[in-house]
Amino acid sequence: MAERPCLFALNGSEELGAALAAALGQPLAAHEEREFEDGEHKARPLESVRGADVFVLHALHGGPRQSANDKLCRLLFFIGAVKDAGAARVTAIAPYLCYTRKDRRTKPSDPVTTRYVASLFEAVATDAVVTLDVHNPAAFENAFRCPTVALTAAPLFVDYVKRAATGLADEKLCVVSPDPGGTKRADLFREALESALGRPIGKGFADKRRSAGVVSGDLFVGDVGGATALVIDDLISTGGTLVRAARAARRAGAKRVLALVTHGLFMPGAEAAIMDTAIDRVVVTDSVPAFRLGDKAARAKLDILPVAPLLAETVRRLRAGATLTDLLVF
Repeated sequence: MAERPCLFALNGSEELGAALAAALGQPLAAHEEREFEDGEHKARPLESVRGADVFVLHALHGGPRQSANDKLCRLLFFIGAVKDAGAARVTAIAPYLCYTRKDRRTKPSDPVTTRYVASLFEAVATDAVVTLDVHNPAAFENAFRCPTVALTAAPLFVDYVKRAATGLADEKLCVVSPDPGGTKRADLFREALESALGRPIGKGFADKRRSAGVVSGDLFVGDVGGATALVIDDLISTGGTLVRAARAARRAGAKRVLALVTHGLFMPGAEAAIMDTAIDRVVVTDSVPAFRLGDKAARAKLDILPVAPLLAETVRRLRAGATLTDLLVF
């Protein structure tokens, strides 16, 4: 397609939107968002979208100014307005997509909220949804009837390991899943890292069981003796899971531990987890700004990777009809 896409970033995602626009070499499209006294709101494009290929960016994490529900509602309403204004195609880009952790019933009469969110996107005629490292990629894809793109941050983490500045490329490495449910994500990352470095990479996983909100399990399986353990996960909330995995890897002989996490939610308790001596560094993307971290010492242990180049490459390939295979989670 010769014409450039029409790119919007809603309020609360302006910084990431500006970075994505810069990576694409184009300005953000203008839009208006208005608040009403009773808490309602409206949003509309301020330039013509008739016949356009539109991309709307909004990261659906809670805070600091709006809840996840607020952001979801605003994104849906804006997509509906853009479709009503004649857009040919609208793709929602939600680097962090809310409610993807509730993808199955774990108790009688539990909601399957991921499926309900999918229905909302479909109700406003969303043509495609792009997101990054959802909790369960298979459940995410099965919930939607419109096309979905479940990106992985693995290429960003591979590049991080390869950089000379990190000093990791020549070390003995072991990729660790912090729980049995993340072993596929860890295996995919390990395979990508092996391909990039041209040598075998070890693997391991820590046991984790949750019952009535109580987490247990002390088993660790894997060859981390004398290695740098790379604990890979989709998100860090309070950080308890990462700390458990890091301590288990240390007990098994790891010389140091790095946590590679896509979404840094950093809920209360996360600062203490980051500062735990079992974890040497925490590497996150900027899919969620680290606005909840006030402790300077905790921030000093963070390396933050930009997701805008990955999102920009995705937009380019979607526009060109090119393959996304190397960017996807399977």
